[in-house]
Amino acid sequence: MRQIYLLLLLSVFCISAFAQKADINNFIVKESLLKNSKLAIIAADSLDNPLEKINGNYTFTVSGFTQPLQFNGGVAILPLQLERSTFVYIKHQNETGTHSKLLYVYKKEGSLNPYTINSMWLILFPAIIVFLAFAFRKFIIAAVIILVIYIYFNHSNGLNLSTFFETIFDGLKAMF
Repeated sequence: MRQIYLLLLLSVFCISAFAQKADINNFIVKESLLKNSKLAIIAADSLDNPLEKINGNYTFTVSGFTQPLQFNGGVAILPLQLERSTFVYIKHQNETGTHSKLLYVYKKEGSLNPYTINSMWLILFPAIIVFLAFAFRKFIIAAVIILVIYIYFNHSNGLNLSTFFETIFDGLKAMF
């Protein structure tokens, strides 16, 4: 009986020694290879090299909706099809922190081109417009018109106010 307990204990230690901790701390977003208006999330290291060892279910938040994604060989396909160009905010939270990206996915002739947007541009662009409006008094009306167009463009393409501020706060947390 004692030998069985030792054998079980030894096997538990061996299994835990070979288990890999597979966290997703960075990811790349590209168009799915099937060209079906879906995005693929590719697990990557800090140098954007794909990690093929990532397999299993991971929870991501995509534009405010929590979705479990099945990774196979480091790649998962988002189940949502994109009908038009839009902003997509993808966030993954694990033990090491929150990892997020804001993308503008440009759809042209059935192909998707995702462009990553740095969250600091969401702060800098309005700040520059407001600064120019205060510096040049004749620019105030044009600045208000530009800011209204900026807000309308963001809102009409899926970047609502809560996602806008969440992106900014996540970007600031990542900087510090």
